[in-house]
Amino acid sequence: MRLLEALPGDDLDAAVAAPDGVLSRHELLGWAAAVAADLHGASIAAVHATAGVSTIVAVTAGLLAGVPVVPVPPDAGQLERAHVLGDSGAVLMLSDDRAAAQGSDLPVVPITRRGRSGNVPPEPAADRPALVLYTSGTTGPPKGVVLSRAAIAADLDALAAAWQWTAEDTLVHGLPLYHVHGLVLGVLGALRIGSRLVHTGRPTPEAYAAAGGSLYFGVPTVWSRVCSAPDAARQLRSARLLVSGSAPLPVPVFDDLVALTGQAPVERYGMTETLITVSARADGERRAGHVGLPLDGVRSRVVDDSGGPLPADGTSIGQLQVRGATLFDGYLRDGRAELPPLADDGWYPTGDVATIGPDGWHRIVGRASTDLIKTGGYRVGAGEVEDALLLHPAVREAAVVGTSHPDLGEQVTAYVVAERVPPDDLIAFVAERLAAHKRPRVVHLVDELPRNAMGKVQKSRLRP
Repeated sequence: MRLLEALPGDDLDAAVAAPDGVLSRHELLGWAAAVAADLHGASIAAVHATAGVSTIVAVTAGLLAGVPVVPVPPDAGQLERAHVLGDSGAVLMLSDDRAAAQGSDLPVVPITRRGRSGNVPPEPAADRPALVLYTSGTTGPPKGVVLSRAAIAADLDALAAAWQWTAEDTLVHGLPLYHVHGLVLGVLGALRIGSRLVHTGRPTPEAYAAAGGSLYFGVPTVWSRVCSAPDAARQLRSARLLVSGSAPLPVPVFDDLVALTGQAPVERYGMTETLITVSARADGERRAGHVGLPLDGVRSRVVDDSGGPLPADGTSIGQLQVRGATLFDGYLRDGRAELPPLADDGWYPTGDVATIGPDGWHRIVGRASTDLIKTGGYRVGAGEVEDALLLHPAVREAAVVGTSHPDLGEQVTAYVVAERVPPDDLIAFVAERLAAHKRPRVVHLVDELPRNAMGKVQKSRLRP
C-alpha cells in the first residue's frame, strides 16, 4: 500500500493549484522524483514550508525517498528555527531561498529545477517515519512529533470514509503547510485520495468564494471571517462539505454558517500526536459545540484524575484518552522516537478534557491545563462559559481561564472583545444562562485575544 496511493498515474488535469503554480499529477510526480534523488542517503530533511507548490513538491519528494520531513514555518523566528533544525538533526534544508537555513550550517538544496525524473523509488516500509511535526511549544520548547507512514495512511482513510471524500472532490484551503490540518489533511489527504487541491495562499473569504470547491477546510478564525463577508459566504452554498478544526468552533459561528451557506459545518478533533480521532460524519448529524464520534479504528474514553473510567453520560467531565492506529511513534530524542508513558492497555492521554454522551458524541471542554477550572469544589469547562458569552450581541470573542482566588482556589475569569458593554452586564448575562458557579467573577475587556498561526487562543498569555 502506497502512502500516496493516488499520486502515480497519467492524469494530466490540474491536481494541485496554488498562487505560485499549477501542476498535473504527472508533473508533480516527475518534479518530486527529481528532488527525491537528491535526498538519497539523508537521515532527515527540513523543508522551508512556504504556502505554495514548492512545499508540496518538497514534502512529496521526502515521502517518495523514504526520508522523514521536518516542515519549518517560513515566519519562524531565529530561536525557533534554530531549535527545530538542531533538535531534529536535519542534515539539509529544501528551499528556493538560500537564506532559509540562516543561523545553521545546513546546506540548502533548491526545490525548483529544470530536470524531471521518471524513476519513482520503491515504496518504503509502512512503519517508516514520514513527518516530524513540531508542537506549538505552549508547555515548553516545541517537541518533534514523529508520525509514521502507516499512521498517516490510516487516518486519511478513516477521514475519507467519514467525510465521503473521493477523487471527485475539489479540496480548497489556505492553511499553513507545517501543521496536521494544512499539510497532512490538506495536502497528503488530497494526494492519497486523488482529489484536486486548490491552495488559496491565504484563507480569505474572497479566495474561498472564488475557488469553486466541493470540500473546504478552515479553522474557526477563517469561518468567522467568512461569516463576516456574507456575499462570499453565500458563494459556498454549492460546496458539499465545510470542515472546521484546530480549535473549538464557537456556536454563533456555527449558526451563522448554517444561515449563510445552507449547511452545518463538520467539526472534528485531533492533535499532532494522535492525528484526527473524532469527527462528525458527512451523512450524519452535526451538533454545534460537539466534535462527533470516534473514527473507524479509534477508541476513546474519559477518566477521572486517578485514571478511573467515567460514565458516558454527557455530563461527566474527564480527561480524554484515545487508542488506535493513528497514534504517533513518539517524540524525537537523539534521532529516535521515544514514546511518552501511556495509560494502561496503551491508552494515550491527550491532555484535553471532554464529555462523551450516551450516544458516543464528544464535546471537548479544552486543555486540562488551561480549560478545566476547579472553583469552590466545582469543575467548570471554560468552553461552556465562552459559548455563553458569545451569545451576547456585543461580544465578538471570548476566552475564559481560571485565576487564583483565596477562597475558591480558582475563579472563572473572562477576557472579552466586545462593543461598549459593561463587564457587570456580561457577568449577569452568563449568570442568567448557566449555573451560578460558572459565571465569570471578573471580566476584562481587551482589544484582541492573542492567537497562534492556527488561530488558537494562547491562554497562557492572558493570565496575570
